[in-house]
Amino acid sequence: MKTITFDQIKTSSIALEMEEIIPDEIYAWTEDDFAKYQVPIGNSRFPITDFFDITVEGEANGPEEVKMIFNGDLNRVKYIGCKMSAGEIICNGDVDLHVGAEMSGGHIKVNGNAAAHAGREMSGGLLEITGDTKEFTGASYIGEWRGMTGGEIIVYGNAGKQCGECLTGGKIRVKGNCDILAGIHMTKGIIEIDGDVNRWPGGQMKNGNIVIHGFLGRLLEGFVYEGLVEDPEVDGEVFKGKYIKYTGDIGLNGKGSLYLDAEANREKMSEYGEIDDEYTSIREYRNL
Repeated sequence: MKTITFDQIKTSSIALEMEEIIPDEIYAWTEDDFAKYQVPIGNSRFPITDFFDITVEGEANGPEEVKMIFNGDLNRVKYIGCKMSAGEIICNGDVDLHVGAEMSGGHIKVNGNAAAHAGREMSGGLLEITGDTKEFTGASYIGEWRGMTGGEIIVYGNAGKQCGECLTGGKIRVKGNCDILAGIHMTKGIIEIDGDVNRWPGGQMKNGNIVIHGFLGRLLEGFVYEGLVEDPEVDGEVFKGKYIKYTGDIGLNGKGSLYLDAEANREKMSEYGEIDDEYTSIREYRNL
């Protein structure tokens, strides 16, 4: 096992682009190799050792035997883990754009917040973010129509707008709240949100599943009420409790499924005359 530690020396006002520094490419590198490497910054390149004190310990026969650890303020370090297929990356600090973008395997853990496009177009592996993410988590890139196709993203905090846009596979789990248009244009996969959702999840979705355990502020008109279901099984996983099930988006003849926790969305049950004494409380909506 090889451990490569990047201890930050100084920051840059222009973001460092780290897409070349992934286990696939540097598993055989020594400290001398890093001393020769120049990292892209804007239209120029600068020695990476100007910004990080790099320590290499152990040996690796392939990327799966590499652990990379970044320590410091990584707010101006982007493309961390971009296109990686194996190995492990740990970021001890907030990170910039595109962490885990197009990754196909391995494990990235961000002990902090992530900027936009975290896990963009990833096809495999596990991306964990202990803080919040900004917009377009697990989404497609600008002008593209295919987002995340496989793997798993876990956000332990809140997620910004259009989380899971154009999702075509894999799973996104948000343990906090989620902003508008989660799962817009999705065709497959699952988005599970533990907290509250601002409004309009699943817009123009054709297939796939969205499970919301918290309160939904507003639902799009393109979703058809299917009824109250108990312990629904979604992609092989059983969600205990009672859920309001919708199908949509009918504007695109969509067959996606949206499940809302019945207790957290008690007032929606009254629209269908199905409220009963069992539901005695409602979570107050928090404006995200």
